[in-house]
Amino acid sequence: MTDQVLMDNYLLLLKSTVEVYVHGTLESSNSDVREHLKECLDNTMSMQADTYDKMTEYGWYNIDNVDTTKIQETLIKLQSKDNSNNSDNSDNSDNEDSNVDNSDESEDTEETEDE
Repeated sequence: MTDQVLMDNYLLLLKSTVEVYVHGTLESSNSDVREHLKECLDNTMSMQADTYDKMTEYGWYNIDNVDTTKIQETLIKLQSKDNSNNSDNSDNSDNEDSNVDNSDESEDTEETEDE
């Protein structure tokens, strides 16, 4: 295993650990536990930043800058998709009354047929 693979795995492990600490911090009801988890979170995020910086220094973590026009195109595409979803939802809301769940009625029918 190369140093690059080890560092990449370590970075992924740190990112996963951050997620665990975030959820633990948010969900803890005990203030002492919350504070301890927050300290662990801060330390892990610091280690993640140091690892990222070192990997970038060695050229093992490359970030490609995205052209501004590509960002704009993607934004327009997402907005048009969102608008079409909203119009689909408004069409469905008109038909909500006609889509009543009749599952209880069908069960009653099946029971009477079996008897």
